[in-house]
Amino acid sequence: MRILAAILLLAFAASPALAQTDDDVFAALEGVYGIEAAGNFDAYFTTLTTAFAEGDSQALADMGSYPFEVAANGELYDIFTPQDFTGNFDALLLPETIDAIANQDYADLIVTDEGVGFANGALWLANVCSDDSCSTSDWLITRINN
Repeated sequence: MRILAAILLLAFAASPALAQTDDDVFAALEGVYGIEAAGNFDAYFTTLTTAFAEGDSQALADMGSYPFEVAANGELYDIFTPQDFTGNFDALLLPETIDAIANQDYADLIVTDEGVGFANGALWLANVCSDDSCSTSDWLITRINN
């Protein structure tokens, strides 16, 4: 009986996780960040993935929550200004990272209370308050990991 239980446990552990849908991701965003922030996320998703696909470093720089960190080349870089990002874009981002984010499937996003992960955590967006009252917020890049 123990052998059968062990075999079943291994079979279930080895099976792939159930895939989530776009609706599942939206529901997770809504549950963590609220309806307004979740509703605004789609536009940011499109802008971000399009900017990566087109290599538009300025559009991406405009989406940064400064300062933020970029892990690249075995180092951790602090990006203090949009100019730091655009001026070092090619050195900071590997082609594989750019491609993975540009081709991100909405249903494969990681949603946590700390932010939304793209490309298995290669990039993180967070819903950042615009002021102390947090009456408005924007989805901004908070970290990139190559």
